[in-house]
Amino acid sequence: MDVNCGSYVQDHGASALQQGKITEQDINRALHNLFAVRMRLGLFNGDPRRNLYGDIGPDQVCTQEHQDLALEAAQDGIVLLKNDGGAGALPLSKPNVASLAVIGFNANDAIRLRGNYFGPPCVTVTPLQVLQGYVKDTSFVAGCNSAACNVTTIPEAVQAASSADSVVLFMGLDQDQEREEVDRLDLTLPGQQQTLIESVANAAKKPVILVLLCGGPVDVSFAKTNPKIGAILWAGYPGEAGGIAIAQVLFGEHNPGGRLPVTWYPQDFTRVPMTDMRMRADPATGYPGRTYRFYRGPTVFNFGYGLSYSKYSHRFATKPPPTSNVAGLKAVEATAGGMASYDVEAIGSETCDRLKFPAVVRVQNHGPMDGKHSVLVFMRWPNATDGSGRPASQLIGFQSLHLRATQTAHVEFEVSPCKHFSRATEDGRKVIDQGSHFVMVGEDEFEMSFMA
Repeated sequence: MDVNCGSYVQDHGASALQQGKITEQDINRALHNLFAVRMRLGLFNGDPRRNLYGDIGPDQVCTQEHQDLALEAAQDGIVLLKNDGGAGALPLSKPNVASLAVIGFNANDAIRLRGNYFGPPCVTVTPLQVLQGYVKDTSFVAGCNSAACNVTTIPEAVQAASSADSVVLFMGLDQDQEREEVDRLDLTLPGQQQTLIESVANAAKKPVILVLLCGGPVDVSFAKTNPKIGAILWAGYPGEAGGIAIAQVLFGEHNPGGRLPVTWYPQDFTRVPMTDMRMRADPATGYPGRTYRFYRGPTVFNFGYGLSYSKYSHRFATKPPPTSNVAGLKAVEATAGGMASYDVEAIGSETCDRLKFPAVVRVQNHGPMDGKHSVLVFMRWPNATDGSGRPASQLIGFQSLHLRATQTAHVEFEVSPCKHFSRATEDGRKVIDQGSHFVMVGEDEFEMSFMA
């Protein structure tokens, strides 16, 4: 690499050179590339402010278009993980919320919205500041001193919750728990956060709303199963417009459509050594595997999970022939179940192109709100535990579309069997197994088989 963001090369580069792990030619190549880019930027042609990018200032960075984009990114990144309580604890209704209690250390700290690797924001308002504009009678109690939550004001938080119509908790993590060069040792909320949340939920007049600000997953099984916690939102670190986006979701001005990009494991998963990076599960030793493709253990929330204020349905509008023929190919191996496999490289690019087919998905928003919705298409194998090394399921495509309430639309996916149906053998070759492959969207699926 030519650039090291940190001090690793500075600390260890000389030793690596002495041991012959890198050469002076490696260093010269990196320097050549670095200085070539700096020259192209005009950094050696006098005053950099007079060069091509030298006059970019806040008036260009902070245009309304860019601020609108920041809001859209924050909105799209919010994932609704739970919404219980009859018709749903969310969205809140302004006329029905005469008083609001906002509780949590993450509610009124603009820096925590930014996460890591950020520049100076154009305008930042905290969730508390935005919510005070929605509900005039809004009280605030931090509850914890920080994400570490080793100092609490639980009695004050309980008092505020018991006297308000609605309660929103802003909990989660911060950069003390998750940043570069820091490893999390637990998946639970730190310190006394759970105690605070449960105490507030027990004192509130009706089920509370829990908003999580954190980059990585947390085990909130206690909140998932607690009927006094009516809804859970995960907002990540949503940036400068995050406070606005969260408030819009809470009060139904934006219909959440985000999906989880990672599996949320339970706390028990921390017993797996972080140095054991095998993807596939090993039932003989109890090793559960990693990632949604291979993990065989319980989850808090699954990869791709996300609720909405609307109800959506999916089904395949077109389905390909149930059998694809790869005649003339010889099997390269047999799985533990005796099933034949065919080398993708031997199939060849021309045949692989011929095997591609479209899969058209009919999507309907049954209402009651307009919304942006992601359509996820997966591949699954019925015998992923037969020793073949197949994943249990695999995302093969996704598309996002905006649908009005009651609107129906069709989206098309190109399915490439050589790419999407293949698996890697132990020696790294890509092979397609003979037999059944299932393409899924929602609860609908179709089966395809390969035969020579």
